[in-house]
Amino acid sequence: MSQTSQFELLRSRRFLPFFLTQLLGAFNDNVFKQALVLAILYKLTFTADRDLLINLAAMLFILPFFLFSALGGQFGEKFAKERLIRLIKFGEVLIMLVGAASLLLGSLPLMLAVLFATGVQSALFGPVKYSILPQHLNERELLGGNALVEMGTFLAILGGTLYAGILMSGEHWAMAIGITVVLIAVLGLVSSLGVPRAHAGMPELKLDWNIMRQSWRILHLGLAQQMPSVSRSLLGNSWFWFIGAIYLTQIPGFAKDHLHGDESVVTLILTLFSVGIAMGSLLCERMSGRRVEIGLVPFGAFGLTLFGILIWWFSAGVIAASEPYSWLQLLAQPAAWWVLLCLFGLGLFGGFYIVPLYALIQSRTPEHERSRVIAANNILNALLMVLAAVVSILMLTLAGLSIPQLFLVVALMNIAVCVYIFTIVPEFTMRFLIWLLGHSMYRVTHENLEAIPDEGPCLLVCNHVSFVDAVLIGGAVRRPVRFVMYHRIYNLPVLNFIFRTAGAVPIAPRSECEQTFEQAFQRIGEYLAAGEVVCIFPEGKLTADGDMNPFRDGCQRILESHPVPVIPMALRGLWGSFFSRAPNKGLFRRFWSRVALVAADPLTPQEARTEVLQASVSALRGEAK
Repeated sequence: MSQTSQFELLRSRRFLPFFLTQLLGAFNDNVFKQALVLAILYKLTFTADRDLLINLAAMLFILPFFLFSALGGQFGEKFAKERLIRLIKFGEVLIMLVGAASLLLGSLPLMLAVLFATGVQSALFGPVKYSILPQHLNERELLGGNALVEMGTFLAILGGTLYAGILMSGEHWAMAIGITVVLIAVLGLVSSLGVPRAHAGMPELKLDWNIMRQSWRILHLGLAQQMPSVSRSLLGNSWFWFIGAIYLTQIPGFAKDHLHGDESVVTLILTLFSVGIAMGSLLCERMSGRRVEIGLVPFGAFGLTLFGILIWWFSAGVIAASEPYSWLQLLAQPAAWWVLLCLFGLGLFGGFYIVPLYALIQSRTPEHERSRVIAANNILNALLMVLAAVVSILMLTLAGLSIPQLFLVVALMNIAVCVYIFTIVPEFTMRFLIWLLGHSMYRVTHENLEAIPDEGPCLLVCNHVSFVDAVLIGGAVRRPVRFVMYHRIYNLPVLNFIFRTAGAVPIAPRSECEQTFEQAFQRIGEYLAAGEVVCIFPEGKLTADGDMNPFRDGCQRILESHPVPVIPMALRGLWGSFFSRAPNKGLFRRFWSRVALVAADPLTPQEARTEVLQASVSALRGEAK
């Protein structure tokens, strides 16, 4: 498999036209939305309350995601996605032509109607936006593609917001904004023409135009009919938007009342937060080894809680002045540096959190349900963002909390929500522990792991060097692996949680416990019959001197009843590390040492005799222990 950077996707027609289309759309939405907010605040004359109108505008943009995401999910299943994208982008051109007219006429009701229409267009585009990626990208590209999309989206939001502010400062602001939004919409339509074909997932689907009924059905599909890892990922994804909505809504007040800054400080905070999410999104690919690594989700959740608490802690240290600080003056405050660093860290870990969740939802949802499941995600996002506004009002008004105290409460709520999600789906925690081990004590490289088939049953055979062999193999192989291991190792404290969660099979010698011995082979057979991957260590015990022990005949018994392909594997570089039985090992003696996991091409059941397997694994192992 190619190990090229995710940025190589930007040179591919499979990805670049789509990326530009969604980037321009997000940028355009925020140019018009921010222009409308600034027009209400500074440009238009009317008798209504300005704060009320700004909140009304926010509601009008979010409401379509609740009302029309279900319809967008149906469209994404029934119609070819590239044609649907072009139709939606053509609609954006028409909407922005009306938007330009509303700006030139100075008609606030028409501007609000256009803002609602942009929300409808975005709600219909969302399910297609995320469901098309798995059709154009392979598994090793999916996380990188999602990272680029998230990076582009947040930078487009930031860029659109800032660019609208620049245009609104001019004398002919209405003309400038009107020309800009129409031009960008046309460029988005042109870029959509390059999106390659993406077939319909379920062309026979009968459309249901009852919005409320279909929204309920799609929520039920996403939350009740998907595997737990997908349904809880939907909840985790929407929880992120709950947190994000609270922070983004409160940033202007936080900058003014607690950092004692002017408008430039608001811009600085938004920039740091958006750039942090963009960087976190891009780092996901490197930190995950270009795979869908959900072990990063608990890592991201930890950062969201930590930096939320630290923002509350450090914000009290910023000293007020007689005049509001500009962003340069604010930097003279030592405590402000800590607050700004925490806001950047919040965005960075938000990227670690959200990108793997999107990739997991895409990769584990059946293709004919993917658009509707993502539509369910968008409906939940809208509901949680509305809930975020309600919670903020209750906390800041009725409970009398300050904005930093609200951030503290949200950080503590994040602990409770994540404990719930990771308890229901312990795979998140298991993968995090595997990821942590592979990025702390060891630097693990992989060779020829693509020899393991993407689907269907197979048997992995590997040498046995340390107590964490199964953890390292499980973290490297892209499919869930069911390990057969000595029951005493299986029952080791801490590691037992990982092994149980991974569905490992404890085994004992027949002379030690015949019942455990027979139950192990029965369970192995069940796994292989279900099309899963099973890994055994034919030596039957850890090496005591670094050399391989003779292979036992358990593999032959398995293949007699379940003839499946066999992939020989070898671990190199583990002997002498803390988890091996080396006599002179130490915790830091081999800290962050290089470890390699190497695989050979599959053997047929007839070829996989015991002596052949031992010779193959020995050759893969080479001189390394």
